[in-house]
Amino acid sequence: MVKLFALLVTFYSNISIASVPTSWQFGFPTPATEIMETVVKSHSFVMSIMVGIMLFVWALLVYVIFRFRKSKITNISRTNHNIILEIIWFVIPTIIVGVLAFKNAQLVKLQEKIPKSDMTLKVIGHQWYWSYQYPEHQGISFDSYIKGTDDFTEEDLRLFSVDNNVVLPISTNIRLQVTAGDVIHSWGVPAFGVKIDAIPGRLNEAWFNIKKPGVYYGQCYELCGQGHGFMPIVVKAVSKEDFNEWIESKKLVS
Repeated sequence: MVKLFALLVTFYSNISIASVPTSWQFGFPTPATEIMETVVKSHSFVMSIMVGIMLFVWALLVYVIFRFRKSKITNISRTNHNIILEIIWFVIPTIIVGVLAFKNAQLVKLQEKIPKSDMTLKVIGHQWYWSYQYPEHQGISFDSYIKGTDDFTEEDLRLFSVDNNVVLPISTNIRLQVTAGDVIHSWGVPAFGVKIDAIPGRLNEAWFNIKKPGVYYGQCYELCGQGHGFMPIVVKAVSKEDFNEWIESKKLVS
């Protein structure tokens, strides 16, 4: 039992601090942006309300089953209307729905209202790879393909690693512009709280601000063809100084 408990503690600890996908992962990844932190808080709040309602209904069912069982009932009530009760079971759910709508409206506003951006990352989805552009940095651009097992290093993850990672600075408001060159794709990184469709002929926008350095993983979330499962996303978040050095190195190569 002690060993089992230790394994469970280790398992759930790894889930909470993992920055990469893990086998049998449960719950959200560790948030890396304000948006994702708000998503997790909103989810926890909604789940708390749902669990509270579920426990109340269960308790009410148990009470009714035992309190009004056949052996305990002598006089059957003929009451068919109770105005106070009907008002209560109308008003309370309305208040709950209103609170949930208000909390989620705050989240939607945070996601949709793009603040003044410090830089732009443009993403173009193709069958089946991603193209990235840095408009403010002399049009630096590159394609990102899934990495084959023959090219793996010790840090690479199967079906997640790519040949060219997206490099972005931390503590920077990044405007994300997403489109597609052929069919509908969907660019998303769970740790950022961002998932946005890439649609041909349309430029969709989102934003995020990465709080801490690290390597963050995502995938295409739209069924875009037989290669849909082979369009991973890898974002390497670095300090602003390291990002500027990376930009200079890409300029020299181009």
